[in-house]
Amino acid sequence: MKAKFFQVFDYFLFICVLFLVSLGIMFIYSSAVNSEGFLVSKEYVKQIIWAGIGIVLLLLTAITDYRRIIRYVPYLYAAFALLLIYTRIFGRYVNGARSWIGFASFGIQPSEFCKVVYIMFLALYLANSKSESPRKRFFISLGIFLLPTGLILLQPDLGTAMVYIPIFLLMCFVAGLPLRYIFLIFAGGLLTIIFTVLPIYQSEIAHINYKLISVLTNGKLSLLVIIASFAICLIGVTGKFFFPENKYFYWIAYYAGMFCAALILSKVAGKVLKDYQIKRLIVFIDPDSDPRGAGWNIIQSKIAIGSGNLFGQGFLRGTQSHYRFLPEQSTDFIFSILAEEFGFVGCMAVFVLYFGILIRMVYIMRATNNEFGYFIISGILAMFFFHFIVNVGMVMGIMPITGIPLLFLSYGGSSLWTAMICIGLVMSIKGHKFEL
Repeated sequence: MKAKFFQVFDYFLFICVLFLVSLGIMFIYSSAVNSEGFLVSKEYVKQIIWAGIGIVLLLLTAITDYRRIIRYVPYLYAAFALLLIYTRIFGRYVNGARSWIGFASFGIQPSEFCKVVYIMFLALYLANSKSESPRKRFFISLGIFLLPTGLILLQPDLGTAMVYIPIFLLMCFVAGLPLRYIFLIFAGGLLTIIFTVLPIYQSEIAHINYKLISVLTNGKLSLLVIIASFAICLIGVTGKFFFPENKYFYWIAYYAGMFCAALILSKVAGKVLKDYQIKRLIVFIDPDSDPRGAGWNIIQSKIAIGSGNLFGQGFLRGTQSHYRFLPEQSTDFIFSILAEEFGFVGCMAVFVLYFGILIRMVYIMRATNNEFGYFIISGILAMFFFHFIVNVGMVMGIMPITGIPLLFLSYGGSSLWTAMICIGLVMSIKGHKFEL
């Protein structure tokens, strides 16, 4: 057992993770130093403890045969769904969302751990449903996706809920589901976001009343458009039923239904999400429209990154973080501190480490013969890639601020442990890649 473990253990992945976690601890420590050189927080101590526990979780997951837990996956999925409901009712408010349980000094975020269970449950279904019709596979997969995502949106934790979308899309794609179904979710989700943010964009950034946007702001007009689009969709469905050979009816129902659903969901999102959350989705277009409000984070982050130049200002010499200009600097904006103190060279080192992990995952995924493991790695790959692209794009001001942490670097035990467990799963799959 011991010899086999050392043979299958992926040292490349482990070393990349150790480097990233070490960098994270360094800059969490740096974020706690004020302009006078005094520590104002002991977050780095907690991160060291969490990192130690995370490494143990990684190793335990790596040496465990992931196929042995298949029978428990449906129960874990149901248990986490109940835990998300519990969190929504009894959880603690942190940064405007009721997404934490536990004490103030030690709490966990169930929605982070739920990502792993969600990936495994969706992978299990996709692996066991190859004989079913594509339509049935899609709608059941959609239900598996919507349950945790909807519960997380009710907290409301928009950033975490968004991570579930690329996981669903990539896993359905590699499972061979028709592209028209995948596009339906992608385009429908994009339309929902656009319809949700356009009214805020009109009032807060453009300051111009567009007649077309009045469809979204006028209650009666919105209802009329929803009814009309639903009627068109119904006509398409009826036509397809009576004239199945005519494909035009199918596409009429397809696009009208997508438009109708996006309008309805945007109304729901407008009620669930807070104004500042919606404003964060669009303020990156023009941060100066609210320089001391929603645009403050992006402006200060850009200053920090720009001041780093090629080699940075040096460790513990960053001004934006030490003078406390960067909000949430140990979590969402940890990359800004790294860019300011280590410069372009330090940023490229992090890029290389992350893409090394992603490429290694692709290699292991392509080498495995087990479909359950194959789908699990595809979901983890989507999660890691989305976290990296969105967080780095967010701090650079080219993507909306969504509160998505940079895995392994950002402060927080729940996200770190989740990432460690995922790496352990990938290693476990690698160790059994030739076993059916």
